[in-house]
Amino acid sequence: MVCAICGVTAVQAQIQTNAGVQYLQCMQKDMSTDFYDLSNTYFLADSLDGFNTERGLGFLQWKRYRLSPRQAFNLNGYWPVRMQMLDFPDAAYENDPSLRIWIQFITPRTVRIRMETSPAYKRIEDTHDVMFCEAFKKKLPELRNIEGGLKTTANDEKIAYQTKYGCIEIQRYPFRIVLKDAKGKILTQTRHIIDNDSTQVKLLPFSFIKRGSDNSRSVNPVFLLSPGERIYGCGESFTSLNKVGQKVHLSVTDPQGPETDGMYKPVPFYFSNRGYGIFMHTSAPVTADFGASYIGAQRLFMADEQIDLFVFFGEPKDILNEYTDITGKSPMLPLWSFGTWMSRITYFSQEEGLDIAHQLRAHKIPADVIHFDTGWFGTDWQCDYEFAKDRFPDPVGMLKQLSADGFHTCLWQLPYFTPKNRFFGEIVREDLHVHNADGGMPVEDAILDFSNPETVIWYQSKIEGLMKQGVSTIKCDFGEAAPYNGFYHSGKGGLYEHNIYPLRYNKALWEVVEKNHPGEGIIWARSAWAGSQRYALHWGGDAATNNIGLLGDLRGGLSFGLSGFSFWSHDMGGFVTASPEDIYRRWLPFGFLSSHTRAHGAPPTEPWLISESFTDAFRDCAEMKYKLMPYVYAQAKDCSERGLPMVRALLVEFPQDKGAWLVEDEYMFGSQMLVAPLMESGNSRDVYLPKGKWIDYQTGKVYEGGYQTIAAGKIPAVILVRDGSLIPHAPLAQRTDQINWNKIELKAYKADAPKCTGLLFKPGDKTIKTIEQ
Repeated sequence: MVCAICGVTAVQAQIQTNAGVQYLQCMQKDMSTDFYDLSNTYFLADSLDGFNTERGLGFLQWKRYRLSPRQAFNLNGYWPVRMQMLDFPDAAYENDPSLRIWIQFITPRTVRIRMETSPAYKRIEDTHDVMFCEAFKKKLPELRNIEGGLKTTANDEKIAYQTKYGCIEIQRYPFRIVLKDAKGKILTQTRHIIDNDSTQVKLLPFSFIKRGSDNSRSVNPVFLLSPGERIYGCGESFTSLNKVGQKVHLSVTDPQGPETDGMYKPVPFYFSNRGYGIFMHTSAPVTADFGASYIGAQRLFMADEQIDLFVFFGEPKDILNEYTDITGKSPMLPLWSFGTWMSRITYFSQEEGLDIAHQLRAHKIPADVIHFDTGWFGTDWQCDYEFAKDRFPDPVGMLKQLSADGFHTCLWQLPYFTPKNRFFGEIVREDLHVHNADGGMPVEDAILDFSNPETVIWYQSKIEGLMKQGVSTIKCDFGEAAPYNGFYHSGKGGLYEHNIYPLRYNKALWEVVEKNHPGEGIIWARSAWAGSQRYALHWGGDAATNNIGLLGDLRGGLSFGLSGFSFWSHDMGGFVTASPEDIYRRWLPFGFLSSHTRAHGAPPTEPWLISESFTDAFRDCAEMKYKLMPYVYAQAKDCSERGLPMVRALLVEFPQDKGAWLVEDEYMFGSQMLVAPLMESGNSRDVYLPKGKWIDYQTGKVYEGGYQTIAAGKIPAVILVRDGSLIPHAPLAQRTDQINWNKIELKAYKADAPKCTGLLFKPGDKTIKTIEQ
């Protein structure tokens, strides 16, 4: 049985709640359930009550309703009924409040919409908002409606702001926000109560609730979802890329891998194939119902008490660029980070780490990073920021030796401290942890509170000690379990801090790495929220070692890239158990043709421990990437400047190709190479190719656009290059610092194209060069 209002099944409700309370910490929050509670008061957006077009500021009247059960023969539904308040003293409150609304074009493609639900509500100043990047925050004091190119019209029916890219129209009554493209086509619009028919209410319109339990508020913007519309984004989601028909919970969780609808890295941002995108500027949980409970509506159930939306006009590249101008673009990462990272769970000693480095060189497998996971300190999983003295007798000497052999070193850690950890007492004594209502700890572990500047200083001092020994970067593991019932130094509760805990955690770690290695700031993080792309990079979590784990990681990486993140990685072969050779072998090309490449998981991950033929396959893939490093480096720089992903859904590069919007098991690696992994055992697969000619990277064979069945080459994947591409290659090197940038070979891939073009960006260059031949 499914609730007609929120779309929650009875089974889901039983699993997710216990007497109305979220049952398990690992479960996502479903915010839609509050919007069918008969004890709540419902305020429906009704009409504009005055509006200053020059300032973009007015008042929106909200009509008060309650939900009443309604019998239709033997079926009970509900009906919104106008309500006269019973609040006391009645003269102190408004039955149908008029509350402020702001409309502000901040660029020709971006408009901001803000609405209050209470005259008493006060949000933290934008200039202190951790989701906004510094460049955007600096603009905020001067931001007004853009001048020049903005046309404003107003009459008794509506107000409209128009730029050359789109239009926002605010209808006075019935209140609507209407988004139009430059030609006047309606892209989407909000719903009003009069949009329901006379016999039944199928969904509530644009509204907010005041809870009967505690008077807290939550908002529910509701927009039209059109026939044929497709929605993308929302973070590193492992379900189908098109979110239409799905109910997406934007609450950070540990889904134990990329095979469920949970997300390590939800992002409150999405865009439509109709030419608009929306950033929900909130850190509170959101349930985005994209036609799951009503096929004609996108219902944004937000725990926040205020509506703050950024709306973007344009194609995917335009929208990603605008969105990342607000929340920040991924920084360009150091060259060595694009090389091979070798790891397992875990290397337990100095001797073992040095041997892995030796074996990589002995087997002539190009590599740049050795990662020590959970066992480099005294007790496995108990991080104390010190190498175990019995197993790492000379860590500084080890790090110097690895560096001399061309290896950077990465170390694992986490932000939780069990009572047996030697820092537990100090963290509690110095008050550096998240608190409960009584001032103690909400759980047994001490959870670092990164909203506390003193905690950040303490934490960064520990990391800095490792940096000074010669460590290059740190794995930023976990971060998904900040308590919802916690109290934070920021003054906020867990409802608002839980989702931005990963952002604060990412920031604290990235900044100390960058401080100690200027220009080489990089971390290896699992959790994220909007803005975390500024603190690259992130990986896809703990994938199953099977075809479903491969599919989940590929979908997750594509969706993550559609959410403003340029760089991303995953554990080749999966994580949870020793990877079967067949799946590991098919995963390799996907791993090496991602921005960042790591072998990690349950042992063995090292190819020479699997088989000689697998070692050869691993080496072939590594050599391919190192030869392609000039292409990788230039494409990475381009992505960092424009907010584009390296692992790129076809729809980003080919937005006018309707077929490209349907593909979710192949991708563009940068702008010129198409990769189709073998998702099942075999040596060929069906591939969709956008219009034009495509050249097989391994064989040189030319294919036409459309659906093709293509055999994989020696490297077990279909790898194609766009006609007219000029791909820079380097002579093979075993480490990135030995690449000879003076001997770059420009390889032309040409069928019908009149000329070939590409990008080139060398270490030390200030700008990207366009090359042609």
